[in-house]
Amino acid sequence: QVQLAESGGGLVQAGDSLRLSCVDSGRAFGSYAMGWFRQGPGQDREFVATIDWINGGTVYVDSVKGRFTISRDDEKNSVYLQMNMLKPEDTAVYYCAVGPRTAGAAMAQVWYWGQGTQVTVSS
Repeated sequence: QVQLAESGGGLVQAGDSLRLSCVDSGRAFGSYAMGWFRQGPGQDREFVATIDWINGGTVYVDSVKGRFTISRDDEKNSVYLQMNMLKPEDTAVYYCAVGPRTAGAAMAQVWYWGQGTQVTVSS
């Protein structure tokens, strides 16, 4: 049973940094990818970043390229999202996700979701 638990959200000012963490208390079977999505107020949930658990390849949505970095720790079954130069438009609930490998594309299918962590960026 895969259970994802996010942490690290909070209230920050524009230009600040935050690091989100997600621990997978189970282990997804087979080859897979982990990623982050976000859902802002009144918006649809959108893909943010993904990392391939086998080869470490990463993919980002254009709006966060150069500011966000996704990484993983195999021993801790964890994935992280380092968010720098935060903007008010980054305000959202951030969700950790596990899904099939994406072959260098954005994550389009999700098997498991975390419960989400709130990130609020004030101007």
